Amino acid sequence: MAEAAGARLADPDVEARLARLDDLLEGLESAPGPTTRSATEAVALLTEVYGEALARVMDHADGQLTENLVGDELLGHLLVLHDIHPEPAERRAARAVERLRPAVQERGGDVEWAGVEGQTARVRLTAGGGCGSGCGGGGSEVTDAVRAAVLAVAPELTAVEPLPSTPAPAFVPLTTLTTRDAR
Repeated sequence: MAEAAGARLADPDVEARLARLDDLLEGLESAPGPTTRSATEAVALLTEVYGEALARVMDHADGQLTENLVGDELLGHLLVLHDIHPEPAERRAARAVERLRPAVQERGGDVEWAGVEGQTARVRLTAGGGCGSGCGGGGSEVTDAVRAAVLAVAPELTAVEPLPSTPAPAFVPLTTLTTRDAR
C-alpha cells in the first residue's frame, strides 16, 4: 500500500483512501474494548498533531503561498477541518457557488450567491428551461449539489436555502407615463 518515495496521490486515490479510512474508523468505533479506545485515541492525537503542523505552515506562509494552499481542494478541506482556514466561511461558500455556476448555466439555469443570514447560506436559483422530459428532478438536483458544495467548504454554516429568483422588471414604455388619456 505504500507509494514510491516522492510519488503523489491523484485526487481519486485520495478520495478512495478517505473512504477506506471512514470505513475503518466506523468499524473501529463499533468494536468494544480497551484496544479500540486506544486506537481511536491514537488517531485523534495524530490528527491533532498534523493539524498543528498545518497551522504552523500557515503561520509561515506568505500571501501567494497561502493563496496556493487555500486553492488546493484537499488542503482547503484540511484547513477547514482544523479550523485554521484564513478565509471566512462566507467567502469560501461564495466561491463554491461561483465554481458551480457554469455547470448550472449549461443546463439552462443559474445560481447566484446571495449571502449569509445567521448560519444559513442564501443562494438565488433559477430553474433551467432548456430541459426536455428527460431532466428528472433537475431543480432539486441543482439545489442538492449547491448545498453539498457550500457545506463542504463552509461546514460552519448550518444550512443552504434557495431564494426565489427575482423576475426581470416589467417594461413600461416612457410614453405611457408621460401622456394622459384625453377622456
